[in-house]
Amino acid sequence: MVKVAIYPPNSLILADLIERKGHTPLALQKQIRQKIKDPEIDSPPMNITEEDPIKGLKYAAIEVPSGVRGRMSIIGPLIDAAEAAIIVDGAPFGFGCVGCARTNELSIFCLRKKDIPVLEVVYPSDEDETMLMVNQIMDFLDSLPGGGGDLEGEGNVLGEGSEENLGGQ
Repeated sequence: MVKVAIYPPNSLILADLIERKGHTPLALQKQIRQKIKDPEIDSPPMNITEEDPIKGLKYAAIEVPSGVRGRMSIIGPLIDAAEAAIIVDGAPFGFGCVGCARTNELSIFCLRKKDIPVLEVVYPSDEDETMLMVNQIMDFLDSLPGGGGDLEGEGNVLGEGSEENLGGQ
């Protein structure tokens, strides 16, 4: 089982695919949940501690806007823990969004710089591209050690009737 970083880091679709293949998605939702559940934090959503900006300095210089440092204090540890990564370029806000272009750039740079297997795919614009993207992700996850999960052996994870759309593959 491999810890897989996802980008956008709050994509439920990517997290679900990774879990189905028996790996651990490193998703933003789990980090945020820990922050909200932390008894040290008195008033969510103002869920920041004095240590958070300091943690962010590990990933971004002091001159970088505080919002980037704050986001990186949450996203950075996910990147550090990653043993593999999936990056979806050009995804719309509904697929997952950090809400900060500079944080996106820095996070993707850190993932690319890290010596781990990385799959980069472009967000699909039609059904055929969607099937191709999902199959690329599933093949990538199968290539990682300890994968497989409940979809092992299934080439088509999108379900009914799409075998004809793949040209009988």
